[in-house]
Formats: sequence, C-alpha cells, structure tokens
Amino acid sequence: MMEKSGIDTSQRQAVHRPAHIASVDTHAHVFERGLPLAQQRRYAPDYDATLDAYLAQLDAHGVSHGVLVQPSFLGTDCSYMLDALRRAPQRLRGVAVIERDCQIDTLTEMANAGIAGIRLNLIGHADQPLDRWVSAQTLAHVRDLKWHVEVHAEAARLQGIVEPLLEAGMNVVVDHFGRPDPNLGIRDAGFRRLLELADTQRVWVKVSAAYRNRRRPRSHDKGVHAAFHLLKSAFGVHRLMWGSDWPHTQFEADEDFAHAIELLRALLPVEDERKVVLADTPATLYMFDVV
Repeated sequence: MMEKSGIDTSQRQAVHRPAHIASVDTHAHVFERGLPLAQQRRYAPDYDATLDAYLAQLDAHGVSHGVLVQPSFLGTDCSYMLDALRRAPQRLRGVAVIERDCQIDTLTEMANAGIAGIRLNLIGHADQPLDRWVSAQTLAHVRDLKWHVEVHAEAARLQGIVEPLLEAGMNVVVDHFGRPDPNLGIRDAGFRRLLELADTQRVWVKVSAAYRNRRRPRSHDKGVHAAFHLLKSAFGVHRLMWGSDWPHTQFEADEDFAHAIELLRALLPVEDERKVVLADTPATLYMFDVV
C-alpha cells in the first residue's frame, strides 16, 4: 500500500501509532555516539538519545506525537533523524538542517520521510545575510513544499533574520521563547521587537527550553512567566507551541521531560488554551494530517 506521500508503508517499521493527536512535543532530538559530527560545533554529547528512548518518554507522559529537530552538532547530515522518522511515520515529524543550495529532489525525499521545515541554528555564528545560510532558490523550494523556517538565534538578532524570511514569503517558527538575554529578560530590546512581529500573523514561537534563557539552572521561573505572559498577549495561544527540548543537551543534569510539562501547565492552567498550544496549532503547522 502506498501513502499519499509516495512511501511504501510495508517497508516501514511501525512504532506506536496513535491516531488521535492529543498533544505534540514540537522540539526533541535523537542521536547516538559515533555519528559523524559537524566540524564547527559547540558541544557533542557523550551518551545516546535513541528513538526508542524518546518514544518511551512520550508514552510515560501521555504525549501522543513528537517533532524531531536536527541537532546542531550533526550538521546537515540528517540521515539518522530521517531513519527515525521513517520508523514512526504517523507519530513523528521533523525539522531538517540543510545545505545552502539543497536541491528539490533531496528536499522532496525529506518531505516524504516526514520533514515539515528547515532550521537555521545561528547561535554562535556571526551575523551574515540570509543568502549566506540558504539560497533564494532553495528557499523557494522550501516555500513550495509549504514548510516553515525555524530560527534559533539570540533575541537581539531575530529581527534581522526573521524579516528577510517573511519578505521571502516564509512562515517562521522562533525557538525557545526567542532567546532573550538572561541578564535582561523581558527588558531585552530584541525580545520586544519579536513581540511586534506577531502582527505579521506568520510567526510562531516555541515555548520550550526556558532554562536556556536563565542565568542559573533551575532558578526561579518568575522571568519565564513574565516572558510567557508577553508572548501570549502578543501572539495569542494560536501562535505558540510547546517543546520538551529532550534530552536537554548541556542541561541533562538539571532538567527532565516531566519538568517541561509541569512548567507548561503552570504557564497555561486553562485546559482549552493548553489544548491549542499542545495539539491544534502543531497538528496543522507540522502537517500531521498528511499521511
């Protein structure tokens, strides 16, 4: 039997296939030791974070679906993540990191495996024009596939990255609360400019990895609540999504999946609003209805 995507389902290994989209973790990573690493990287884990381990986390916490994001230390070699997506095609979607001049055949193959967007992870990189990271032709292919572009960058740099993407007709997802400066929090001018981008109606923000915006691990969540309140007021719940950031790279000793869910429930105590963030919005953006 062939799926609409053109992939032979008889060749896939079925791994936990819940039909109902009750909740989506929109940000997680899978990898193993020994995989080829990117030459330029900030970090390389010394442990395995396998698909089976991730699915066990989803099951343990009652999360029905997940989105795998290519980790920066694996560069543009997405083969491990693509294999994971093919093992759980109904339960997972993915966000890839691609070459600047990625061809349509490669992108189409990724789409068939479950990729729904590309990521620009610019943490640690110098400011460069958008064309340095992705060519206009490749971006046009991404747009034609109805994918989005996920941006991971410090809040101070977001406007200069997001606005050219919007001008190119792209939908944009901003990672990890927008990454305000931990020393400034909601006073970060870049974070304030991110709030203004809500008016475009083509920007979404992931409520994920709050710990990456703190000065100290597991410090008080007051700043997180303040940032979330402003994001909710600007974007509304329909343009916010939640992610666990499993396995919490570089923060493994202090964070876990349960705490990520606990924080979301504290930020969004109203069940109807939480359902929009957890299920309705990501189900559409990550094209979980395309099978």
